[in-house]
Amino acid sequence: MLSIFLLIPLSLMLFVVAIWAVRYAVKSNQFEDLDNASQRIILDDRQERRQTMQAHENATSTKQANGSTATDTAGDKTNGTDTESVNPSNIDSNPKI
Repeated sequence: MLSIFLLIPLSLMLFVVAIWAVRYAVKSNQFEDLDNASQRIILDDRQERRQTMQAHENATSTKQANGSTATDTAGDKTNGTDTESVNPSNIDSNPKI
């Protein structure tokens, strides 16, 4: 009998807290868009990845437009001969047999 005097007020307080939490969630519009909220996380990641890939492609195309990248000149001039700079376009277009 003594435990009922403790459990009833405790359960009523828990009930009031639960009602307040649901009301707060409804007022803060957390139940407005249930379908697209889960997809928004995935789409944001795809947009960031797409922007990163475009930035990387722009950087590599700028490097190719400006010519070859800076190379170590001491390593290129060994024994009085110049070695070709390795460029992906050189590899595909000029196969050496």
